[in-house]
Amino acid sequence: MAGSRLERFGTVFTRVRDLMRSGVLKPAEKPIWYDVYVAYPPKRAPVYVKPLTRPSPKNANTVPEIFYSEDKVRAKFYEQYGTGPRPLDLSKVNFISTCQRFVDRYMELKSHNEQYDTALFEETGKALLQDGIVLRRRGFPVVDSLQVKVVAEPRSVG
Repeated sequence: MAGSRLERFGTVFTRVRDLMRSGVLKPAEKPIWYDVYVAYPPKRAPVYVKPLTRPSPKNANTVPEIFYSEDKVRAKFYEQYGTGPRPLDLSKVNFISTCQRFVDRYMELKSHNEQYDTALFEETGKALLQDGIVLRRRGFPVVDSLQVKVVAEPRSVG
């Protein structure tokens, strides 16, 4: 068996000794080190001992969860506005996505104002609209200030 040749099933000395006892190895063919090993055996037998590893519940989650306050803003942004009509252009070195611009403006406004998150979120959308960045809500058609038409009052019949 190939598995019995592994050192973890016995030492090299015990395997050579057993081969000599069974007659497979003749005393004239024994290794040079065999007599020295018999004369001066080690104090501790060189046996392979598999290290004990028990799954510890304390070390199960060694990596702490990383969650930043900006992540909530990003999640809400993508929930309301989606990823947008165009893909992200990562070939440009200084590319800043619409979401990142939104988060930066949100954090800037949050440092100046003490508003609730929903009001601050809407305020950030308005601030980006003033900068020329049009945000489109998911499921709604794009509405620019140029596309809004004034509805005429109904005519009176008579």
